[in-house]
Order: sequence, then structure tokens, then C-alpha cells
Amino acid sequence: MATKERYQNPTVDDLLNLRLFSYNSNNFADFDSIEKVDIYHLDRTFVSSENPDGRRLVESFTDTAVTIEDVGNHLLPITLDEAKYVIGRYLDVWTVKRRADQPAQATEQCFEIYPDLWYTTPMPIVYDFSFNFQPNKFRSGSRQYLIIEITPNVPTAGDLRQYYENLAIVSDLKISIEHHCGDCVPVEQDLRLIVDKVNVDYREKRYGYYQFDTEDLDCGIYNVWFQLDFGGNRYISDKHQLQIYD
Repeated sequence: MATKERYQNPTVDDLLNLRLFSYNSNNFADFDSIEKVDIYHLDRTFVSSENPDGRRLVESFTDTAVTIEDVGNHLLPITLDEAKYVIGRYLDVWTVKRRADQPAQATEQCFEIYPDLWYTTPMPIVYDFSFNFQPNKFRSGSRQYLIIEITPNVPTAGDLRQYYENLAIVSDLKISIEHHCGDCVPVEQDLRLIVDKVNVDYREKRYGYYQFDTEDLDCGIYNVWFQLDFGGNRYISDKHQLQIYD
């Protein structure tokens, strides 16, 4: 069983992390309560004038199934059991109360379950990936997301390129960051390493998002690199550089 985010091409029998982020006036904020989360399959056989998108209830969860990971950060892990889930499009409908004196409201999000990704070849996986990220300059004290893009360096044949793009979606992505000191002290890498192979949890297709907090970091140049593991191979990017300035 693999653990995936909603945009990581989940398949039947995966553990899927469904997340809901809530803001109030541009700040993370908690709901007063979460009453339930309903999962609907958008089933063509259920389409009617009263049900135009063919919603078929798969299962419901109470608030006890939801974990509050941080302020405004809600997580519902679900198992895509083959007895309940099939390939297709789904809605996760969160019924919440923003304030105790307000009526409950529904927030709809979507995800899709994909078929297994099989590919046969007489050769092992031999291609490479390019890693890019932005932004590369941060004002000291800022906190924002690094956006990491993974691009497969493969022949342009459509099926093969799509295959490798999908591998990038489902593979583990890790980030490392170290202070680039030049001739400064300390020169020992373990003393300059501030992020060591941390999983990039937020994934959207070929993109990963890592929140970089510079509040307790010195101004200067930092090296950043990425690691992608799949198919028995480990791909480690070149060291790129970013700047923290005052």
C-alpha cells in the first residue's frame, strides 16, 4: 500500500491523504467544527435531472477521522479499498461550521483514482530528470513555499514521456539545504546542513511544494538539491543556490 496526496495519481488500495486548508482574512484559521466528510463517486450510471453529475455516496466520516495537523490544516486519510472504490472521479465534501452561530456549509474538493501504471521494456529505466525551483531569493524573516518542478529527460514519444512524468508524480521527493560558507567556518557539512533529505509532502503532478522558513537563518547563499527515488534508481540533482538577504 502506497501513501499518496490527492494529485499523485492514486490507485485502488492506496492510502490517500485528503487535505483541506482554511483561511480567514489571509491567515490560517480553524473552523468551529467539522461535522462530517462525505466521499462521492461521480458515477455516469447515476446521472439524472435531479443528480446531473451522478453523485453516488461511497462513505462518510465524522470529525473524529480528521486530524488537525496545524492551524487551518486538516487531514483525512482514507484507504481506497477495492470493495468501495473504482477507477474514476470523486468529490470529498466537507461539511463545516466556520462559527458556532452560523449554519453549516459544504466545501467541495475533487480527486481521481487512476489505473495501475504498467510499462514493459527490454531495458531498465535509464533516463534522467531535471530539477528546477523558484523563487531563489528570500527576504530574511520570510516564510514561503519553494516550488520544485521535475522534468523527465526522455525521448519525445508521447507514451514514454507520459510514463516518466507519472513516475515523477508518484515517486518520493526529498530536499536538502546547506549554508554555502565558502572559506568561512565551520566547513564541516553536517554543521552547515539545515535541511537533510526532508520529504516534500505537498505534491501536485510534476510539482512539489516545500515551505521554507528563513526566520532563524543567517543571510547569505545556500545550496539546495533534490533527491528522487524510483525503479531501483536514485536521482540526485546538482546543487543549486538560493539567497537570503536583509
